[in-house]
Amino acid sequence: MSTAEKRALLSVWDKGGIVDLARRLAGLSWTLLSTGGTADALRKAGLPVTEVSAYTGHPEILGGRVKTLHPRIHGGLLGDPSKSDHRADMERAGIGPIGLVVVNLYPFRQVAARADAPLDELIEMIDIGGPAMIRSAAKNHACVGVVVDPADYAAVAGEIAAAGGLLADTRRRLAHKAFAHTAAYDAAIRDALAARFAAAGTPEVFPEELRLDYRRALSLRYGENPHQRGALYLDPAAPAGTVARARVLQGKELSYNNLLDLDAAWRLVREFDEPAAVIVKHNNPCGVAVARTLAEAFDLARRTDPDSAFGGIVAFNRELDGEGAAAATALFLECIIAPSVGPAARQVLAAKTGLRVLETGPPAPEAAAGRDLRSISGGLLVQDGDHARTDTARSRVVTRRAPTAEESRGLAFAWRVAKYVRSNAIVLARADRTVGIGAGQMSRVDSVRLAVMKARESIAGSVLASDAFFPFRDGLDEAARAGVTAVAQPGGSMRDEEVIAAADEHGLAMVFTGTRHFRH
Repeated sequence: MSTAEKRALLSVWDKGGIVDLARRLAGLSWTLLSTGGTADALRKAGLPVTEVSAYTGHPEILGGRVKTLHPRIHGGLLGDPSKSDHRADMERAGIGPIGLVVVNLYPFRQVAARADAPLDELIEMIDIGGPAMIRSAAKNHACVGVVVDPADYAAVAGEIAAAGGLLADTRRRLAHKAFAHTAAYDAAIRDALAARFAAAGTPEVFPEELRLDYRRALSLRYGENPHQRGALYLDPAAPAGTVARARVLQGKELSYNNLLDLDAAWRLVREFDEPAAVIVKHNNPCGVAVARTLAEAFDLARRTDPDSAFGGIVAFNRELDGEGAAAATALFLECIIAPSVGPAARQVLAAKTGLRVLETGPPAPEAAAGRDLRSISGGLLVQDGDHARTDTARSRVVTRRAPTAEESRGLAFAWRVAKYVRSNAIVLARADRTVGIGAGQMSRVDSVRLAVMKARESIAGSVLASDAFFPFRDGLDEAARAGVTAVAQPGGSMRDEEVIAAADEHGLAMVFTGTRHFRH
């Protein structure tokens, strides 16, 4: 690289690591160009730096909206001195080549994540000059290195020091990363403005074109089966407090199926305010309970179906303490997830070296999970997340007898669980725990039979929640014979009157919630 090309343009919002990088470049005789706050940071560190406005001969205008949009900047980024016509144009205009661009952008996503951020503030966080420089440099990566990630600073400086400049393969890799960066940034702007404009009165619709900008966080050993490849990708807009962003504290490598089950368990356990434990197996809960302590909640949850709980995934909704960890590790488990894991629990769990333990931090708001995406052959299905919450105590009583206070508490508990059980879903429960769960059957009456068969304790006096309506009375007949005393279901069947009559015949209390929770 010639001395003329040893010119670096540094303009970053996130100042982390920029001074160290600039110091290494200056030590290698690079000329430093910079803007505003970045230039101030470099000067304070005692580094020689030329302001872009001094370099271009044009001051920043429009409150800083225009500062790098100038021919001396973009000509220096896009010009290829090896081409005679480029070289002639650059010499005629007094444009020098810029060999390295280090840019990161205004924090649009962080501002957009604040529900109280005014639209004017959001608009000001739309970076114009930064993406333009990134794209110019990335287009001309044959001549220019472009760095958008502070994690690359050390490697870039090291390669420049060792090789006298960036190698072609490195410039290509950085250019690809840069284009991905600006694409994701533009997608975040598109989505945030769509939501804001919808809130302002424009009808919200699914976009005509859907662009997904996810970043690979983890390559998995395989997918659902060993012959399938798999990976975990992060939604850049998703907050902390989710499974994808959880911190792995210990254990074996996470699998594709682990992550699916962890997500199912974590979503369900967040439904409860009391200390709660959820055990999931093959994406279905096989035991759920609340209690005074996590240890008690786990023991109650395990009793629902101890055979299925073996090798399961467990989620807690409180910081896991030593007693909770001891109770859980008495059973062979694949994974444990909790908002945090206390020191006593860490000590207990450390003895189970293969056990995967994850810490999420405080749960993200439920709505932050956004929309659900699922691939089908040749396409993608998109829907809003199922964030509906129903107060079963206020649901419509359709039978002669209303639920008792204890039955109402049981129905509220069972209804929360049913939302996370694969359809057709039947949940038998008491006020603090599941009794039996019937999942994924093709007929609702078979789900009732399965839930009854799974129950390890007397069903007498338990309640039932069904994720969708009963199409016939047979499911109610089976439940009543087993000892169920109250039912919550959405209603809406052509045979509702027949089903209500069956409930009255058996002396059951039944409420219609008006909300269905299919989970396919």
